[in-house]
Amino acid sequence: MNNLTLRQLRYFEALAQHGHFGRAAEACAVSQPALSLQIRDLEDSLGASLFERSSRQVRLTRFGEDFSLRVRDILRAVDELGDLARASQGWLSGRLRIGIIPTVAPYLLPAIVGSLNRLHPGLDIHVRETLTAKLLRELSEGRLDAAIVALPISEAAFTEVPIFAEEFLLVRPSDEAGKPVPSIDMLKEMRLLLLEEGHCFRDQALAFCNMASSLPREVLEGSSLSTLVQMVGAGIGVTFIPEMAVPVETRSAAVSMSRFADPQPRRTIGMIWRRTSPLAGQLQHIADIVRQAADGLRSPAAPLQPA
Repeated sequence: MNNLTLRQLRYFEALAQHGHFGRAAEACAVSQPALSLQIRDLEDSLGASLFERSSRQVRLTRFGEDFSLRVRDILRAVDELGDLARASQGWLSGRLRIGIIPTVAPYLLPAIVGSLNRLHPGLDIHVRETLTAKLLRELSEGRLDAAIVALPISEAAFTEVPIFAEEFLLVRPSDEAGKPVPSIDMLKEMRLLLLEEGHCFRDQALAFCNMASSLPREVLEGSSLSTLVQMVGAGIGVTFIPEMAVPVETRSAAVSMSRFADPQPRRTIGMIWRRTSPLAGQLQHIADIVRQAADGLRSPAAPLQPA
């Protein structure tokens, strides 16, 4: 077998991830014929097919699946060598790949990026917004340097650093402003609007209502907090929203917001990274910057009705 190249392995990983030659080539910033040639040379060197090809889809073979696991380990190790070199130079420049969950990204991300660009203009920031499960997988595989998620994650492979805690607020139609805040038992009888499955914020809201294992009588789902708030404004039901989202999501919605009685539902947002990352010291510094950015946003946008 001829020597394999890192270029071939990176092209292989991109094709395995995207399942499409055109999208993989775009991700690698090369032409599709160039990527196809490298994949074919890789398969020739190995003496085995890595992909099943059809007119619409590219799928890993059984051998390709096993090969993919080893390739991820190799590429992660190579990337960490580069991280080690940057860390030895007191790195706060170059590429930073950071993931963030959708119920935090629209509200905190502009402040984070603004602070990082101002304090460390040499950083090349790449942001990935997706659900927690995908962020954990991509962080484990070395595709991300760090992620901002709801804690705890409770996985030994990751360092967890709390950044801030925030309460959940009840969002109701504006004509219900001033009415008593419903109890948990009353919420179970109301039409509750929730995020789709996979969002940790959904699970946290259900846990507060003691409905983690069984849904309330009437549930409607939305893909974003913005959709849920607009549905509440239209009189369809009630929902929860994290306090940081209030200034953005309630600007154009006919809704009222109320706090629950103590103990109020809340979540802790933090930053995580691999315990083996050579950039741990630098990522701790970035977590401090994220904390300062979050503190700067934490001021009430409008009076809230207490419980």
